[in-house]
Amino acid sequence: MRVPTMLTRRPSNRFMLPILFALIAILEIWSPALARAAEPIKVMVLPFKVHATGNLNYLSTQIAEVLSDHLKKDGATIINYAKEADGTAPGMTPELDAKRQLAQQSGADRIIWGSFTIIGEKFSLDAYMLGAFDPQSPLGFNAEGAKLENLLKVLNALSGEIGLKLFQHEIVEAVRIKGNERIESDAILRQVQTKVGSIYKQSQITKDLKAIYKMGFFDNLRAEAESGVKGKIVTFLVKEKPTIRYIRVKGNLRFDDEEVKENLTISTGAILNIFKVRSNMEQIESMYKEKNFHQVVVNYKVLPLDNNQADIEFVIDEGPKVYVTSITFEGNKSFKDKKLKKEIQTSEKGFFFWITSSGDLDRTKLDQDAALLNTFYSNKGYIHVRVADPVVDIAEKGIHITFKIDEGPRFKVGKVDISGDLIKPKNELLKNLTLGKSIYYNREKLRGDIIALSDLYGVHGYAHADINPVVKEDAEHLVVDVTYAIKKNQEVYFENIFISGNIKTRDKVIRRELEVYEKERFNGDALKKSIRNLYRLDYFEDIKVNSLKGSKDDQMVLKIDVTEKPTGMFTFGAGYSSEENVFLVGSIAQRNFLGKGQTLKFAGEFGASTTKYNLSFTEPWLFDIPLSATLFSYDQEKEYEEYNRHSLGGGIGVSYPIYDYTRAYISYAFDSSDVSDITDAADDTIKELKGTNVTSSISLAIGYDSRDKVFNPTEGAKHRISYEYAGLGGDVGYDKYTLETGWYFPLFKGLIGFFHGKTGLVSKNDDAKILPDYEKFYLGGINSMRGFDYRGIHLTDVNSDGIETKIGGTKMVQFNVEMIIPISDKLGLMGVVFYDAGNVYDDSINLGDLRRSAGYGFRWYSPLAPIRIEYGRILDRREGEEDGQWEFTMGGAF
Repeated sequence: MRVPTMLTRRPSNRFMLPILFALIAILEIWSPALARAAEPIKVMVLPFKVHATGNLNYLSTQIAEVLSDHLKKDGATIINYAKEADGTAPGMTPELDAKRQLAQQSGADRIIWGSFTIIGEKFSLDAYMLGAFDPQSPLGFNAEGAKLENLLKVLNALSGEIGLKLFQHEIVEAVRIKGNERIESDAILRQVQTKVGSIYKQSQITKDLKAIYKMGFFDNLRAEAESGVKGKIVTFLVKEKPTIRYIRVKGNLRFDDEEVKENLTISTGAILNIFKVRSNMEQIESMYKEKNFHQVVVNYKVLPLDNNQADIEFVIDEGPKVYVTSITFEGNKSFKDKKLKKEIQTSEKGFFFWITSSGDLDRTKLDQDAALLNTFYSNKGYIHVRVADPVVDIAEKGIHITFKIDEGPRFKVGKVDISGDLIKPKNELLKNLTLGKSIYYNREKLRGDIIALSDLYGVHGYAHADINPVVKEDAEHLVVDVTYAIKKNQEVYFENIFISGNIKTRDKVIRRELEVYEKERFNGDALKKSIRNLYRLDYFEDIKVNSLKGSKDDQMVLKIDVTEKPTGMFTFGAGYSSEENVFLVGSIAQRNFLGKGQTLKFAGEFGASTTKYNLSFTEPWLFDIPLSATLFSYDQEKEYEEYNRHSLGGGIGVSYPIYDYTRAYISYAFDSSDVSDITDAADDTIKELKGTNVTSSISLAIGYDSRDKVFNPTEGAKHRISYEYAGLGGDVGYDKYTLETGWYFPLFKGLIGFFHGKTGLVSKNDDAKILPDYEKFYLGGINSMRGFDYRGIHLTDVNSDGIETKIGGTKMVQFNVEMIIPISDKLGLMGVVFYDAGNVYDDSINLGDLRRSAGYGFRWYSPLAPIRIEYGRILDRREGEEDGQWEFTMGGAF
């Protein structure tokens, strides 16, 4: 019979029972300790005893509280101490027993107490820690420092030492990075707070993993810790994201691949970051939505490759092109939808949507529309109006937008008053206000009044005047009383004026346009005029003005930062007329010659019947005063139907400012014209011109120009009255008077109105001299009467041979009315519709006999020169005249 071994024999119950009871007994003994180990350590920190001169007893509890906060952050549970505990340092054994008993009674595992001693500028912190059931002597800790302001730093260090003993923390022996191939270990280590020599904490390891992940270079992360000789060895294991080998785009029809990729922020060779990929998806969607593809959907695919590479593929579902087809309003009782639609920027798709961009959904403008409606209602007396964010419903056939409005009650304007520091009598100040003239409360006029008062006080040097409107509502009678409370503060002076950004233009050229000066009192109006003067130079794309605080409260530093633009200009123009057929004009000019503000210009005109050259030079500040001087010369050959004229001439002119925007002009001109090849069909007055005719003349003029810009002005006026006397020797003698006026004024929603008028009179002044036909008046062409041929409006006569001839008038009148329509402010593109009227006369002017035309066109302020393309249609066409014509030119307007 086989004898069973110990590996196969079952132990009997009599041996198992004693072993089981022994294990139970061990567990009973150790279970309280194991339970305590699994729970947070409970600590009581008693107030510290303070040994110091002076009233520093408050440090007793503050030191204990700071120490408790540190231990709590490390994971301890803080037990409040008994009120009767005095926190004295240990001495006799009974005191230690008392502290053990205090810890046991309160349920604390450890009790800490200590003392703070200060002698002179040096201090010492002594702390002791004792276990509730620890029969041994307490552990002692000591930290020293100098100067009381360093107490917190020393206390932090002491707390760290106590924490090491209390929690039995391990020190980090080494920190390693594994798995990285492209990203340097040092770059990763800079992101983590676990350092060699620091305390090993699992919570900090978790934070470090998050910090590494935020770098965006890794897919998977984990950390390992192992025991070393001196502490923990921490290893961060990383798996790098792949690099992008190629970017593909699919489904795009509206934009080609390159257009899409130009708008991406990721590129080949970069690390694949899913967050950036998703951001680029949104960028692609924005591209399409700008072109009205509002249902576009963009997805992406990651195609893994060998060598830790991947291709990215953006898949685009463009969807249909949709426009805003309806805009509705809910809650509007006082104003119809039609009226409210005019107050917002978003509009429904119209007939000319491809030109006007009507129907485009611009989210930025749509967000502003709610504010515009709010402003509109506020300016009509609806103080408490509320306009909700617009609701956008994008459907297959169009976009529907709904604005919900709660109008609220309408308030009238009650009493308008002014209080505080008045620099003028109240009645005079009230004259500058507009709110009181309104029936209903108007927030825009309120702001305008604040600006008007601020400007008025600014003119008198109070640049920092506070204008505070106190608005008092009477809800029962629906009336608002407004009082403008004024605090003028100190007068302010310009301490310094600094100019920057001008690389070419000399400081002198800029400073001479300023109407504010260093060490003089602040003047708001003069500052505005100064900036307007700089813009009118047309040397700068942008002008930024910043006012900085000076060395004293009543001093201001003015900083003017300009951005220069090219001032050299090459202009080219072309047109067609029955007189010239195709003609070309061109010029080369430098409006800021050598950065001195001088203008040098050479121009030429070439046509079937005209060749002309002009050369001019202008110094705007002769002798360093605002005396402008111009030298000019020209050579012109002109073939008229009845004769040829070759002219050589030149002259000099000066001008000087006599008032705001107003200059006086005086000039002398000399002209020698040779008239030849006169035909039999020429008028008798022309036949008298055969040979050389010398004109020596002097001109006087006064001009006013307050336009905000030379090209594409939006407001301001330009007027000129002139008189020319010819007869200072020579063969020609006449008196010529001209009067011209032009007005620019804003209409609504960016539309600009323009009115231009001109009249002239010329007469012979000496029977011994002649009045040439070429000094008389003709109309027709893009710069006078559009739709008519050049010089197409004239008088007729019958010469001595009985032939009907064309001659100029001795009187003329011309009117032009335009509405300028902004199409693209960014491009400087505008549309224009116009109406022209005018005629020339030999007797009295007859306004009932004006020739008329109307038309439309486009103007583009191109980088090269202003371009005009306009079509005029003759409204009172006569026999032999065309219905109208297109004309094209590059250069200025009226």
